[in-house]
Amino acid sequence: MKSDAARPAGTPPYGTAQRIRTRAIWAVALFTASLPPALIGFGIATATADQTNLAMPLAFLFWAIGLLFALWAAFPALRYWDGLPGQVRWLGALPLLSVSLFLSIALVGALLV
Repeated sequence: MKSDAARPAGTPPYGTAQRIRTRAIWAVALFTASLPPALIGFGIATATADQTNLAMPLAFLFWAIGLLFALWAAFPALRYWDGLPGQVRWLGALPLLSVSLFLSIALVGALLV
């Protein structure tokens, strides 16, 4: 196994691209898994007087864990941006970009309504 001192500057360590891909896929899967509980929780909150439901905290939990995976994929992707293939670069950055875009749209929508 080569030491980190032996590799050129800007070159990612062995296995970085695979780790970025895995983390980005988990982030997208967890963001997608948060949608059904969010929709069900929103339906329960608007349709009934009983505001207690388990769906909304579950949706937030999936979303928060997905955000952690998105950050975990984005940091090495941005750190080794020049040394990674193009597909891996964007795969590492897009989950975090999509979350920030969604939050920006939600904030603008809340301010306009």
